[in-house]
Amino acid sequence: MTNWLPDISRGSGPVYLRLADSIESAISSGTLPAGSKLPPQRNLAYDIGVTIGTIGRAYALVHERGLVAGEVGRGTYVLNRSETPSGEQIDPLTVSLGGTRVHDAPANKIRFDTTAAPDLGQGKVIAGILAEIGEQHFSEISSYSRNFPSNWFEAGRLWLARSGWMPEAENIVPTLGAHAAAISVIAAVSAPGDKIVFEHLTYTQVSRSARLLGRRTLTVESDELGVIPEDFERLCQQQHPKIAFLMPTVHNPTVSIMPYERRVAIAAIARKHGVWLIEDDLYGGMSGDDTPLLASLAPDRTFLVNGLSKSVAAGVRGGWVACPPHFAQRIKVTHRMITGGLPFILAETCARLVESGTAHEIRKESVEELSRRVRLAREQLQGFDFQSHPHAPFLWLKLPEPWMSGTFKNAAFRDGVLVDDEDEFKAARGEKTYHRVRIGFSSPKTGQELVSGLMILRRLLENGGSAYDGEI
Repeated sequence: MTNWLPDISRGSGPVYLRLADSIESAISSGTLPAGSKLPPQRNLAYDIGVTIGTIGRAYALVHERGLVAGEVGRGTYVLNRSETPSGEQIDPLTVSLGGTRVHDAPANKIRFDTTAAPDLGQGKVIAGILAEIGEQHFSEISSYSRNFPSNWFEAGRLWLARSGWMPEAENIVPTLGAHAAAISVIAAVSAPGDKIVFEHLTYTQVSRSARLLGRRTLTVESDELGVIPEDFERLCQQQHPKIAFLMPTVHNPTVSIMPYERRVAIAAIARKHGVWLIEDDLYGGMSGDDTPLLASLAPDRTFLVNGLSKSVAAGVRGGWVACPPHFAQRIKVTHRMITGGLPFILAETCARLVESGTAHEIRKESVEELSRRVRLAREQLQGFDFQSHPHAPFLWLKLPEPWMSGTFKNAAFRDGVLVDDEDEFKAARGEKTYHRVRIGFSSPKTGQELVSGLMILRRLLENGGSAYDGEI
């Protein structure tokens, strides 16, 4: 056991960051040589007078930097970097863009870190459609998609239509999913150095991708009803952003739904300051909510994106974007340049799923199945503080003392369950701490698997961290 104690009086910024830098400095100087064991998190927290959560965040950070490795039941050890296989070296850019999820999830874990559409046997239906397309369009599937059939656009109109509003076919662009749609919009209507507004908590695959494209990230304040219009106005006046990426209906991860009055205010502010809006409606069509879309309130400024991944099938990579007038061709070209092009067989499959009504039937079945799972989750986690929606494939759980988000995630992983900590959803660094995790429950194959995973999480919540040694 190493008797080393860090000096956190130097430097600036959060304590966990100063502690991580102190550990890295000690490793570089040889004070903590390869193979030495870092002090147990609970002991170090007591010795330097901070919370165990602070220690956990620091240890996780030096782990991300590739300096240490954790061994369950044994602790955290300094790596010999010269002997570490190249495949295990962690590139800082990869860390900054990759989020906090396990990249290669072990097969023996219960996955509560995904919200893809539940498996209802729809693969058999999709296989039949693929076979039909193969027989009817064998030349098209063996070449590039140079011409988009009209049914691809009509399918987009049908899938994006909601709350009494339907886009025009001429404004639709078929895409490789909602993510590709959002990134294509960002690339098409902004330039490197432009500022993009995100909520503090958001679908960070888009915010990270935007940074990769050279865009800068701004964060806007939100509450239980979504984006606060006054803060959005402040950002627009002071920072002059180009785009705002928003999830008004069943926000990920908070499940909030923005009320009509706020949507009207956001649309007016965006129009006043010349800000484009990207409205992510992936969960909206599942919600049953009839609040008007931003796209219906500000069709001249809003790009509405949606796809099939959360309610029909993630593997077909189907999505569409409804553009403001005269922008469809620009988005279509940008999407092709970014993705390499839309495969005929996938786009035709998605179009047939929607036009035949099959996609809507599968979505209805998915919502019914998810509603059953929501009820199970609410029963198993009764007594704890969480936000949920009857049709959403996840809930947003408040952790009781003394749990920190990252520490709870590590403990759940040790006990066989994958969850998402709050950092997975943070668009940028900040001082806000929510002490929450997102639990997605669309992946378990059976109700028994779902209940087993929830029972594991409940035991951890009830233990209050007393049985967790804090290994990374």
